[in-house]
Amino acid sequence: MLDNPLEPLPSEQLYTVTELAAELDVTPRTIRFYEAKGLVKPQRVGARRIFSRRDRARLILILRGKRLGFRLREIKEYLDLYDADPTQTTQTAALLKAVRARIFRLQEQRKALEQTLTELIEIEQQAVAALAAHSPAVKR
Repeated sequence: MLDNPLEPLPSEQLYTVTELAAELDVTPRTIRFYEAKGLVKPQRVGARRIFSRRDRARLILILRGKRLGFRLREIKEYLDLYDADPTQTTQTAALLKAVRARIFRLQEQRKALEQTLTELIEIEQQAVAALAAHSPAVKR
């Protein structure tokens, strides 16, 4: 009797694109996009894609990276380092550098946002005051 290639080994959980998409709350198209970009490399059984636990872990890291605002290029570099350096020293150093850069960018964005909000609030107050001077019915 031939072994079923779709049946997981006891130590290896396998997933279809549909299963992973449902579990990770993304569309199958999203997973195919990451595959096309070379971020995951599922096995093929005929026309079906079969994803390993490693692929699942990579997808979780990709989605987390996207949620934290990293570009796909940065995420790919990080994942490639993981494959190249079993000690993960290079990967961790690269992650630290990328995280610090992201923190800096977000802090700069926060400063700009706070400045914009301050200016808009001032303009709002000036507009309300100008309208109130011409029409007492305008509420502050």
